[in-house]
Amino acid sequence: MDLNRALTFARVVEDGGFTAAARTLRVPKSSVSRSVALLEEELGVRLLQRTTRKVELTEAGRVFYDRASRALAGLEDAEAAVSDLQASLRGTLRVTAPADAGAGILAPLIARFVERHPGVHVECVLTARVVDLIAEGIDFAFRASKIADSSLVARRLLTRDGALYAAPSYLARRGAPERVTDLAAHDCVMFRADQGRTRWALTGPLGEEVVEVHGPMSADDFAFVHQAALRGVGIALMPQFIAQPSTTRAELTRVLPEHLGLRGLWHLVYPSSRYLPRRAAVFRDFVLAELAEPASG
Repeated sequence: MDLNRALTFARVVEDGGFTAAARTLRVPKSSVSRSVALLEEELGVRLLQRTTRKVELTEAGRVFYDRASRALAGLEDAEAAVSDLQASLRGTLRVTAPADAGAGILAPLIARFVERHPGVHVECVLTARVVDLIAEGIDFAFRASKIADSSLVARRLLTRDGALYAAPSYLARRGAPERVTDLAAHDCVMFRADQGRTRWALTGPLGEEVVEVHGPMSADDFAFVHQAALRGVGIALMPQFIAQPSTTRAELTRVLPEHLGLRGLWHLVYPSSRYLPRRAAVFRDFVLAELAEPASG
């Protein structure tokens, strides 16, 4: 079997069509189409159903892709391993993280990394969705949620605490709460609320206290929550790394400063089955050295 034809077929499947695959492979679309046709002729089966809008795998195509893609990935890993023995630290790394963590955690971290390793280009995909690392060619993900996928390696990083913040304009208008229960009478800017209400669990001198809060705005993105709080909409519970620059400029004030909430454990996540190129291994070790939770004595 001609491995180049199998590789071209896999690229058509992964990119979703002949035009996209040709763009990735930097060859004419006609060459991609002919390569797949020759592979089908060689195997004696139709692998793809072609329509004017898209291509779909046949049952035989699905079976062939499932087996062939793993073998091709192994060949790519072998090539990368050999290349790493001779090459200097260079190439591209693709990293994903929630958008609100991009500026607060990822940007300064990666800036330090590329300053140390200028031959490496780091491409960041900032999104709220959970990215399929293997399908989308992502090397690393920063995630705060629980990692349930056994095909991924998750390395524990520092915990990140949240705190309460409000703009001086809001506090001048409504006053500052003196205890956790006072929050129930305030306007709050909430993260992932249900019909304008949510429950905040805050830990302080009295231990954990839970209060139901409400407010005029909520969102599934902390950058949005941050901006709403800056404009005096209400009191917000958000990660400290997001609010810190605004508190330094006195644009936000810490509310109930002895209380913390939103304790989140971050992980560095990467596929367990993929060979780790040297640039990726160096990046992993760099991140762990910068952000890993220190071992308890």
